[in-house]
Parts: sequence; C-alpha cells; structure tokens
Amino acid sequence: MPQIDLHGEDRIGARILVKSFINDNYKLGNEEFAIIHGVGQGILKKEVDNVLRMDKRVLEFRMDYFNSGCTLVRICKKLDKKQLI
Repeated sequence: MPQIDLHGEDRIGARILVKSFINDNYKLGNEEFAIIHGVGQGILKKEVDNVLRMDKRVLEFRMDYFNSGCTLVRICKKLDKKQLI
C-alpha cells in the first residue's frame, strides 16, 4: 500500500504534500493509501482530515485501527477515456 510520512512537516507543507499525494495516486490508479501524520498534538492529523474532507475524489478515510498516527484513505477509481464512451 502506498504511504506518505508527514513527520517533521508543518501545516502548510503537509497540506501541499497530501494534495500532491492524492493526485499522484489518482493518476496511478491506486484506490487505497496511507498517510502517516503521527500523534503529537494532532495538528497534522487535523490538517490531513481537512484536506481529505474537501477533496471530492476521497470516498472515505479513517484512522488505522492499530496505529492512531496513521490515516487510511480510499479514493474513487480514475476513469479511462474508454469507460467514458
């Protein structure tokens, strides 16, 4: 499963990296991936949640059951031009 680690990032950097990571996974056809934000004070988790809530390609996201410092994300599948016809 693809993943990105945001440890050491600030709020703005995390927002940019998460948006880019969503775009990359959408283009590659990956429907599921993980975002590692850590636990800390919850600043990065809150920013990640905000970005995921605003992106219309995100179908669902949830905290990993075994690791509260990780968010699991599921996005919609990219449609090929053939599927649009």
